[in-house]
Amino acid sequence: MPPKRTKSSQKSIEQEGRILFAIRHIRNGATESIREIAARFEVPKSTLLHRLNGQLSRAEARPTGHILTEDEEDSLVKWILDMDMRGAAPRPSTVQEMANILLAARGSSPPHTVGKNWSTSFTKC
Repeated sequence: MPPKRTKSSQKSIEQEGRILFAIRHIRNGATESIREIAARFEVPKSTLLHRLNGQLSRAEARPTGHILTEDEEDSLVKWILDMDMRGAAPRPSTVQEMANILLAARGSSPPHTVGKNWSTSFTKC
């Protein structure tokens, strides 16, 4: 049995579909204004404009609060798994040090660092 969705999440899914249809309509050479298209598809004009300018939907966007980039996180995960396969699983403090090394490699001044409990929450993901 599929999971039951709340009304608000169902509305979000429906609105996302209408936004995608509106974008497709515009890219296929619509002659109406953005305002008219937004009204026809029942989507906010501002949202439609943002999407046309490349902004991602909330579902597609990476949540804020990430210190490392996706590539840095992938690199760190590979390093952790490699160490584990060698029989030397790194301690949280070692993972924290490696994350700080990755951040320092960016060259920002002063270099960013992760918090003391960051490695624990990172490994839970």
